[in-house]
Amino acid sequence: MSESQWETVRVTVEEGIGWLEFHRPDKRNAMNPTLNAEMAEALQALDRDENVGVVVLTGAGDAWSAGMDLKEYFREVDNGPLWRQREVRYDSQTWQFRILRHFSKPTIAMVNGWCFGGAFIPLVSCDLAIAADEATFGLSEINWGIPPGGMVSRCLADTVGSRDALWYIMTGETFDGRRAAEMKLVNKSVPLDQLRDETTKLAKVLLEKNPVVLDAAKNGYKHAADMGWEPALDYLYAKLEQSQFNDRSSGRSEGLKQFLDDKAIRPGLQTYQR
Repeated sequence: MSESQWETVRVTVEEGIGWLEFHRPDKRNAMNPTLNAEMAEALQALDRDENVGVVVLTGAGDAWSAGMDLKEYFREVDNGPLWRQREVRYDSQTWQFRILRHFSKPTIAMVNGWCFGGAFIPLVSCDLAIAADEATFGLSEINWGIPPGGMVSRCLADTVGSRDALWYIMTGETFDGRRAAEMKLVNKSVPLDQLRDETTKLAKVLLEKNPVVLDAAKNGYKHAADMGWEPALDYLYAKLEQSQFNDRSSGRSEGLKQFLDDKAIRPGLQTYQR
């Protein structure tokens, strides 16, 4: 995979981890139509790459992403034909919500700096998130005359309590990584100089797991969360059976053998050896 094939996205692969980077540092990695189209391509390339087991989404420079590029995404598109407005909205929704949210491999948002507005969508679409204490989050839309765009409010409803969500939606105030962790917008917050090491440590934990089962587990949870109890029961049993069918390594049998027969592992404390 060549990172030079994209203008606004950078990809590097190290020890099974695909580092996917917003790369518009001069614009604080604001998402424009080009970036949205290239992110979809990069994610599809990472999905196909058998050397990648976990994907980390981060940003170049001192920002994760400042949200949507107001000039390129709004002003220029608003003045264009309706088909162009539909096209750019489709591209942003495709990678942020349809591809990333249900990606086949574990995804981690590593929030290294500014995270504003529309950037909350890919943040929440990642399975897990670690932020720098020094990162700055904000929903500034109210300050320039619109409600939060796209799926931002839905993403907040999925992760943050209503009192916290409405406070920041209605005031436009900013908050740091510690507050984001306190609200459960991210899993944890650490000092910036520890961020990459902590993210790498988490990625390596995930790399130890059975990838087929991990995919079924995380996406089963996400889909079941929107279902009633009876449909969820049927769906999750189907996912269980699907994972066993697709797991060519017969992980379930091997895991049970190592636990029950070999007495080599304790599943509550460790992963079976693949």
